Amino acid sequence: MAAVQHPAQTASATDLQHLHTAVTVAQRARAAGNHPFGAVLAGPDGTVLLEAENTVTTERDATGHAETNLVRLSTAAHDAEFLRTCTLYTSTEPCAMCSGAIYWSNIGRVVYALGEDQLLAMTGADPENPTMALPCRDVFAAGQRDVLVVGPVDMDGARAVHEGFWN
Repeated sequence: MAAVQHPAQTASATDLQHLHTAVTVAQRARAAGNHPFGAVLAGPDGTVLLEAENTVTTERDATGHAETNLVRLSTAAHDAEFLRTCTLYTSTEPCAMCSGAIYWSNIGRVVYALGEDQLLAMTGADPENPTMALPCRDVFAAGQRDVLVVGPVDMDGARAVHEGFWN
């Protein structure tokens, strides 16, 4: 099995709403002194269940990415069968570590705004964000179950939350 990509599929109005929320969470993370990343978990009916921001700096935890923080909260609150019906929305494409965590949590769908390659173009060689050139689809494709991926989704705010942060 592999990551499922439906090129014809575009982000729905609900997807865009939740991506905007993820960007707002990323803004909160930045305001708190962390890297500007945010994630949201929505249930099968589109209801927001959880939000998580990046806590790498304030928690002094290299694994404190928004998506891994959200996975920790999600797996503590919901069983794997339910998580399979959920969507994780994130302001920026999940890195390899976060993609692995999403896969192991059993979350069934990921929608992201800014692509990892787009982030790398913005951050360059900044030591605070040693971006890996490994798309989340490639990580999911190495697994034994499908994860639906939608992204990148071009939207205002996804780039703006990073502007001036990495310089």
